[in-house]
Parts: sequence; C-alpha cells; structure tokens
Amino acid sequence: MTVSAFAPQRISTCLWFDDQAEEAVNSYVGLFEDSRILDVARHGDAGPGPEGSVLSVTFQLEGRQFVALNGGPNFKSTEAQSMYVRCDDQAEVDRLWSALSADGGTPGNGGRLKDRYGLSWQIIPSALERLLADPDPARAKRAKAAMQKMDKIDIAAIEKAAGEGQS
Repeated sequence: MTVSAFAPQRISTCLWFDDQAEEAVNSYVGLFEDSRILDVARHGDAGPGPEGSVLSVTFQLEGRQFVALNGGPNFKSTEAQSMYVRCDDQAEVDRLWSALSADGGTPGNGGRLKDRYGLSWQIIPSALERLLADPDPARAKRAKAAMQKMDKIDIAAIEKAAGEGQS
C-alpha cells in the first residue's frame, strides 16, 4: 500500500523497529481517530533490505505525523522515549491499555507499558494530571503514592486515596 500524495512534516518522530514497522503502524492507526498510513517506502533492488520489503511507513496518529523505520536490531526502544496519551476517562484508559498490552505487551508502573513491538506508552488520564497538581500538597502526595502502586491507572482509586472532595 503506497499513498504518495502527502505533505511531510519538517520534523517528525521516527520510531525504530527491527522489521515489524508496517504491522505496528496498522495496529496503532486502528486505535486512534484521525489516524492513517500516509506512505509506505519499500526497498528497491539496491537494498539494503530484500527488494519490495518495507523500509519505512509514514503515518498519522490523531493528525500528528510519525515515521516507523525497519532499521534492524541495531537499536532497541527504551522507556526513556514513549508515546504519551492523555485520556479523557477510565473507559479510554481501559480500551487503550487492553489493546496496547495485548499479545505480549508488558505493563509498567504508573500508567506505563511496553507494547508487543517494544514501543513504550504512557496511558494517562487527565484526571491524574489534575490530582497530581492539586493545590493541596497532602492530596497531591496521596494521589502520587496511589499512582505509584498501579500499573494501569484507576482514576476512582486515586481519587479515593487523594481524598477528592475532602479538605
């Protein structure tokens, strides 16, 4: 699939994969609105990969452009770089967490996970951001302590721990 009528961004994030860029991108564009594959570049007869195999995939997630590169095993993804997804509610957290952690994904602490392709994600509800920035330092501290004990964020549990609505 090659779609060549797109305007590349001047600066895009490049996600490095061994050889599963196209499979990963197909998975990601199915999870987010306003997401699509823009271009698939394939190796020619000069290589370096097998002729016709995918070199890179340019795609959009919610209107932001990215490039997925099949660069081989030279570099590995690290949690130091991740996709940060701000979620509106618990249902969205649950849906994305389930999809991204499926089929070999691994949960991390505090809303972080690594998907089956090795890409790190932070699935963070906007309610958590609000609770961690609470003007009452005691409530913010309790919210942070509750979050640090979780893999997938549970908004209601953090609100309860923080004492939401209490002074």
